[in-house]
Amino acid sequence: EEIERETAYPDGKVEKVLKNGCHLIFFPNGTWKKVGSDGKTVTITFFNGDVKQVMPDQTVIYYYADAKTTHTTYADGLEVLQFSNGQIEKHYPDGKKEITFPDQTIKNLFTDGQEESIFPDGTIVRVQRDGSKTIEFNNGQRELHTAQFKRREYPDGTVKTVYTNGQQETKYVSGRVRVKDKDGNIIMDTKL
Repeated sequence: EEIERETAYPDGKVEKVLKNGCHLIFFPNGTWKKVGSDGKTVTITFFNGDVKQVMPDQTVIYYYADAKTTHTTYADGLEVLQFSNGQIEKHYPDGKKEITFPDQTIKNLFTDGQEESIFPDGTIVRVQRDGSKTIEFNNGQRELHTAQFKRREYPDGTVKTVYTNGQQETKYVSGRVRVKDKDGNIIMDTKL
């Protein structure tokens, strides 16, 4: 592009004004800055390879060369990080975070401490603040994990609970209840 004017400063900085209105500023350390003809689009290329772009809408895109990571900050406060392995993180202004892993698993971290993970096979895991966990499988089964027990609910209505002491209780749709001790010995079975 044609240069309209060039200025060299005592500190070693050189500024070039192009005929299209762009300004190029070269710093002695190898960093350079381009200000677009609109005066609002700014690109800074740092000596270490990092690149910072400020767009007219105030979106800031920063590329970290060593980590091969892009960090975009939008005017509304949304921040998006894109890592070289394909992981993408969205940090929302309200504090919520959404992480999409390379295998397409999505993890949501909510401001109240709850978490939700959605796996590619459709399985959903929700973790409450107290550490209890609900797992919804794509085959219709559901599990609840608490400090006291683990319970699996089957689509046919059967519910199997394993307590921390090892005791197991299975409730069938028919009303039958079977209880086993920690060693698997039946201690109660109500056959209807």
